[in-house]
Amino acid sequence: MSTHFFSDMGVMVGRSMRHISRSLDTIITVTITPIALLLLFVYVFGGAIKTGADNYVNYLMPGILLIAIASGISYTAYRLFLDKSKGIFERFHSMPIARSTVLWGHVLTSLVSNALSVVIIILVALIMGFRSSAGVLSWLAVAGILVLFTLALTWIAAIAGLSAKSVDGVSAFSYPLIFLPFISSAFVPTKSMPSVVRAFAENQPVTSIVESIRALLANQPVGNEIWIALAWCAGIMLVAYFFAMKVYKARV
Repeated sequence: MSTHFFSDMGVMVGRSMRHISRSLDTIITVTITPIALLLLFVYVFGGAIKTGADNYVNYLMPGILLIAIASGISYTAYRLFLDKSKGIFERFHSMPIARSTVLWGHVLTSLVSNALSVVIIILVALIMGFRSSAGVLSWLAVAGILVLFTLALTWIAAIAGLSAKSVDGVSAFSYPLIFLPFISSAFVPTKSMPSVVRAFAENQPVTSIVESIRALLANQPVGNEIWIALAWCAGIMLVAYFFAMKVYKARV
Protein backbone atom coordinates (compact mmCIF):
# COMPACT_ATOMS: atom_id res chain seq x y z
CA MET A 1 0.00 0.00 0.00
CA SER A 2 1.47 3.30 -1.03
CA THR A 3 2.09 5.92 1.64
CA HIS A 4 1.28 8.63 -0.89
CA PHE A 5 -2.42 7.89 -1.31
CA PHE A 6 -3.54 11.41 -2.14
CA SER A 7 -0.70 12.12 -4.56
CA ASP A 8 -1.42 8.79 -6.30
CA MET A 9 -5.10 9.67 -6.46
CA GLY A 10 -4.24 13.08 -7.91
CA VAL A 11 -2.33 11.37 -10.72
CA MET A 12 -5.28 9.05 -11.42
CA VAL A 13 -7.76 11.92 -11.43
CA GLY A 14 -5.49 13.87 -13.79
CA ARG A 15 -5.34 10.89 -16.13
CA SER A 16 -9.13 10.52 -16.20
CA MET A 17 -9.65 14.26 -16.61
CA ARG A 18 -7.35 14.27 -19.65
CA HIS A 19 -9.62 11.66 -21.21
CA ILE A 20 -12.59 13.96 -20.57
CA SER A 21 -10.83 17.03 -21.97
CA ARG A 22 -9.91 15.13 -25.14
CA SER A 23 -13.49 14.02 -25.69
CA LEU A 24 -15.66 16.95 -24.64
CA ASP A 25 -18.37 15.47 -26.85
CA THR A 26 -19.21 13.14 -23.95
CA ILE A 27 -20.28 16.12 -21.81
CA ILE A 28 -22.21 17.55 -24.77
CA THR A 29 -23.92 14.19 -25.32
CA VAL A 30 -24.82 13.92 -21.63
CA THR A 31 -26.43 17.37 -21.62
CA ILE A 32 -28.38 16.97 -24.88
CA THR A 33 -31.05 14.61 -23.51
CA PRO A 34 -31.82 16.59 -20.33
CA ILE A 35 -31.92 19.86 -22.27
CA ALA A 36 -34.20 18.27 -24.88
CA LEU A 37 -36.51 17.06 -22.10
CA LEU A 38 -36.45 20.52 -20.56
CA LEU A 39 -37.48 22.09 -23.87
CA LEU A 40 -40.10 19.42 -24.55
CA PHE A 41 -41.82 19.57 -21.18
CA VAL A 42 -41.71 23.36 -20.86
CA TYR A 43 -42.74 24.35 -24.37
CA VAL A 44 -44.88 21.36 -25.44
CA PHE A 45 -46.36 19.71 -22.34
CA GLY A 46 -45.96 22.51 -19.79
CA GLY A 47 -49.24 24.24 -20.57
CA ALA A 48 -51.22 21.04 -20.02
CA ILE A 49 -49.52 19.94 -16.80
CA LYS A 50 -51.00 21.30 -13.58
CA THR A 51 -48.43 21.48 -10.80
CA GLY A 52 -49.65 24.47 -8.85
CA ALA A 53 -46.36 26.23 -9.57
CA ASP A 54 -46.26 29.62 -11.29
CA ASN A 55 -43.16 28.67 -13.28
CA TYR A 56 -42.99 25.12 -14.63
CA VAL A 57 -39.27 25.46 -15.39
CA ASN A 58 -38.64 25.92 -11.67
CA TYR A 59 -40.75 22.87 -10.88
CA LEU A 60 -38.97 20.78 -13.51
CA MET A 61 -35.36 21.67 -12.76
CA PRO A 62 -34.54 19.21 -9.92
CA GLY A 63 -35.67 16.20 -11.93
CA ILE A 64 -33.80 17.34 -15.04
CA LEU A 65 -30.59 17.69 -13.03
CA LEU A 66 -30.97 14.15 -11.65
CA ILE A 67 -31.56 12.78 -15.16
CA ALA A 68 -28.40 14.55 -16.35
CA ILE A 69 -26.37 12.90 -13.58
CA ALA A 70 -27.91 9.50 -14.26
CA SER A 71 -26.92 9.89 -17.91
CA GLY A 72 -23.42 11.08 -17.08
CA ILE A 73 -22.43 8.17 -14.86
CA SER A 74 -22.87 5.73 -17.75
CA TYR A 75 -19.62 7.13 -19.20
CA THR A 76 -17.85 6.33 -15.94
CA ALA A 77 -18.95 2.72 -16.27
CA TYR A 78 -17.81 2.70 -19.89
CA ARG A 79 -14.33 4.07 -19.07
CA LEU A 80 -13.94 1.54 -16.25
CA PHE A 81 -14.95 -1.25 -18.60
CA LEU A 82 -12.33 -0.14 -21.14
CA ASP A 83 -9.61 0.00 -18.48
CA LYS A 84 -10.53 -3.47 -17.27
CA SER A 85 -10.76 -5.02 -20.74
CA LYS A 86 -7.46 -3.48 -21.88
CA GLY A 87 -5.57 -4.61 -18.78
CA ILE A 88 -4.88 -1.05 -17.63
CA PHE A 89 -5.60 -1.91 -14.01
CA GLU A 90 -3.00 -4.67 -13.99
CA ARG A 91 -0.39 -2.28 -15.38
CA PHE A 92 -1.07 0.26 -12.65
CA HIS A 93 -1.05 -2.45 -9.99
CA SER A 94 2.46 -3.44 -11.04
CA MET A 95 3.56 0.04 -9.93
CA PRO A 96 4.09 1.19 -6.31
CA ILE A 97 0.75 2.99 -5.99
CA ALA A 98 -2.30 2.58 -3.77
CA ARG A 99 -4.54 0.23 -5.76
CA SER A 100 -7.83 1.83 -4.78
CA THR A 101 -6.72 5.19 -6.22
CA VAL A 102 -7.17 3.79 -9.72
CA LEU A 103 -10.88 3.37 -9.00
CA TRP A 104 -11.16 6.63 -7.08
CA GLY A 105 -9.71 8.49 -10.05
CA HIS A 106 -12.73 7.50 -12.14
CA VAL A 107 -15.16 8.32 -9.34
CA LEU A 108 -13.82 11.83 -8.70
CA THR A 109 -13.67 12.53 -12.43
CA SER A 110 -17.36 11.61 -12.56
CA LEU A 111 -18.02 14.32 -9.97
CA VAL A 112 -16.23 16.95 -12.05
CA SER A 113 -17.76 16.00 -15.40
CA ASN A 114 -21.29 15.80 -13.96
CA ALA A 115 -20.81 19.16 -12.25
CA LEU A 116 -19.97 20.68 -15.64
CA SER A 117 -23.11 19.14 -17.15
CA VAL A 118 -25.25 20.49 -14.29
CA VAL A 119 -23.83 24.01 -14.76
CA ILE A 120 -24.54 23.93 -18.49
CA ILE A 121 -28.14 22.81 -17.90
CA ILE A 122 -28.71 25.51 -15.27
CA LEU A 123 -27.43 28.15 -17.71
CA VAL A 124 -29.85 26.92 -20.39
CA ALA A 125 -32.68 26.88 -17.84
CA LEU A 126 -31.89 30.49 -16.89
CA ILE A 127 -32.33 31.47 -20.54
CA MET A 128 -35.68 29.64 -20.49
CA GLY A 129 -36.88 31.56 -17.45
CA PHE A 130 -35.64 29.55 -14.48
CA ARG A 131 -35.29 31.72 -11.38
CA SER A 132 -34.36 30.93 -7.80
CA SER A 133 -34.74 32.97 -4.62
CA ALA A 134 -32.35 30.66 -2.76
CA GLY A 135 -29.50 32.13 -0.78
CA VAL A 136 -25.89 30.95 -0.71
CA LEU A 137 -26.50 28.36 2.02
CA SER A 138 -29.46 26.88 0.16
CA TRP A 139 -27.42 26.62 -3.04
CA LEU A 140 -24.63 24.93 -1.10
CA ALA A 141 -27.17 22.47 0.31
CA VAL A 142 -28.40 21.74 -3.22
CA ALA A 143 -24.81 21.21 -4.37
CA GLY A 144 -24.20 18.87 -1.43
CA ILE A 145 -27.26 16.76 -2.27
CA LEU A 146 -26.23 16.56 -5.94
CA VAL A 147 -22.68 15.54 -4.97
CA LEU A 148 -24.00 12.74 -2.73
CA PHE A 149 -26.42 11.64 -5.46
CA THR A 150 -23.58 11.63 -8.03
CA LEU A 151 -21.33 9.58 -5.75
CA ALA A 152 -24.11 7.10 -5.04
CA LEU A 153 -24.82 6.53 -8.74
CA THR A 154 -21.12 6.57 -9.66
CA TRP A 155 -20.36 3.69 -7.31
CA ILE A 156 -23.27 1.79 -8.88
CA ALA A 157 -21.68 2.59 -12.25
CA ALA A 158 -18.38 1.22 -10.96
CA ILE A 159 -20.05 -2.12 -10.20
CA ALA A 160 -21.52 -2.20 -13.71
CA GLY A 161 -18.27 -1.22 -15.40
CA LEU A 162 -16.25 -3.84 -13.56
CA SER A 163 -18.85 -6.61 -13.93
CA ALA A 164 -20.05 -6.13 -17.51
CA LYS A 165 -19.06 -8.59 -20.21
CA SER A 166 -19.71 -6.24 -23.14
CA VAL A 167 -20.09 -2.55 -24.01
CA ASP A 168 -23.85 -3.05 -24.44
CA GLY A 169 -24.07 -4.42 -20.93
CA VAL A 170 -22.21 -1.40 -19.59
CA SER A 171 -24.56 1.13 -21.15
CA ALA A 172 -27.80 -0.75 -20.42
CA PHE A 173 -27.54 -0.48 -16.63
CA SER A 174 -28.14 3.28 -16.65
CA TYR A 175 -31.52 3.14 -18.40
CA PRO A 176 -33.55 2.29 -15.26
CA LEU A 177 -31.75 5.07 -13.37
CA ILE A 178 -32.60 7.61 -16.08
CA PHE A 179 -36.22 6.40 -16.15
CA LEU A 180 -36.71 6.54 -12.35
CA PRO A 181 -37.35 10.34 -12.17
CA PHE A 182 -40.32 9.88 -14.49
CA ILE A 183 -42.06 7.82 -11.79
CA SER A 184 -41.60 10.47 -9.12
CA SER A 185 -42.69 14.02 -8.41
CA ALA A 186 -40.06 15.35 -10.83
CA PHE A 187 -42.49 16.13 -13.67
CA VAL A 188 -45.96 16.02 -12.11
CA PRO A 189 -47.32 15.91 -8.55
CA THR A 190 -47.70 12.35 -7.28
CA LYS A 191 -51.33 12.98 -6.28
CA SER A 192 -52.28 12.82 -9.99
CA MET A 193 -51.01 9.23 -10.30
CA PRO A 194 -52.97 5.98 -9.83
CA SER A 195 -52.75 4.62 -6.28
CA VAL A 196 -50.21 1.84 -6.95
CA VAL A 197 -47.92 4.09 -9.00
CA ARG A 198 -48.36 6.87 -6.46
CA ALA A 199 -47.31 4.58 -3.59
CA PHE A 200 -44.12 3.67 -5.45
CA ALA A 201 -43.41 7.25 -6.52
CA GLU A 202 -43.76 8.65 -3.01
CA ASN A 203 -41.49 6.04 -1.45
CA GLN A 204 -38.61 5.88 -3.89
CA PRO A 205 -35.43 7.95 -3.41
CA VAL A 206 -35.83 10.35 -6.33
CA THR A 207 -39.01 11.95 -4.98
CA SER A 208 -37.49 12.95 -1.64
CA ILE A 209 -34.37 14.26 -3.41
CA VAL A 210 -36.43 16.23 -5.94
CA GLU A 211 -38.71 17.68 -3.25
CA SER A 212 -35.73 18.73 -1.13
CA ILE A 213 -33.93 20.45 -4.01
CA ARG A 214 -37.15 22.11 -5.18
CA ALA A 215 -37.83 23.53 -1.71
CA LEU A 216 -34.26 24.76 -1.33
CA LEU A 217 -34.27 26.49 -4.71
CA ALA A 218 -37.59 28.16 -3.88
CA ASN A 219 -36.26 29.20 -0.46
CA GLN A 220 -39.07 27.25 1.21
CA PRO A 221 -38.98 25.09 4.38
CA VAL A 222 -37.57 21.66 3.57
CA GLY A 223 -38.92 19.71 6.53
CA ASN A 224 -38.05 16.04 6.94
CA GLU A 225 -37.67 15.45 3.21
CA ILE A 226 -34.03 16.54 3.23
CA TRP A 227 -33.13 13.98 5.90
CA ILE A 228 -34.89 11.25 3.94
CA ALA A 229 -33.06 12.37 0.79
CA LEU A 230 -29.68 12.39 2.55
CA ALA A 231 -30.36 8.99 4.09
CA TRP A 232 -31.19 7.53 0.67
CA CYS A 233 -28.09 9.02 -0.94
CA ALA A 234 -25.74 8.02 1.87
CA GLY A 235 -27.24 4.53 2.18
CA ILE A 236 -27.03 3.79 -1.55
CA MET A 237 -23.51 5.22 -1.71
CA LEU A 238 -22.20 3.09 1.17
CA VAL A 239 -23.78 -0.13 -0.09
CA ALA A 240 -22.63 0.52 -3.68
CA TYR A 241 -19.12 1.42 -2.47
CA PHE A 242 -18.87 -1.84 -0.51
CA PHE A 243 -19.90 -4.00 -3.46
CA ALA A 244 -17.84 -1.97 -5.97
CA MET A 245 -14.70 -2.54 -3.90
CA LYS A 246 -15.56 -6.20 -3.54
CA VAL A 247 -15.99 -6.59 -7.31
CA TYR A 248 -12.83 -4.54 -7.93
CA LYS A 249 -10.72 -6.83 -5.76
CA ALA A 250 -12.26 -9.95 -7.26
CA ARG A 251 -12.12 -8.97 -10.94
CA VAL A 252 -8.86 -7.04 -11.11
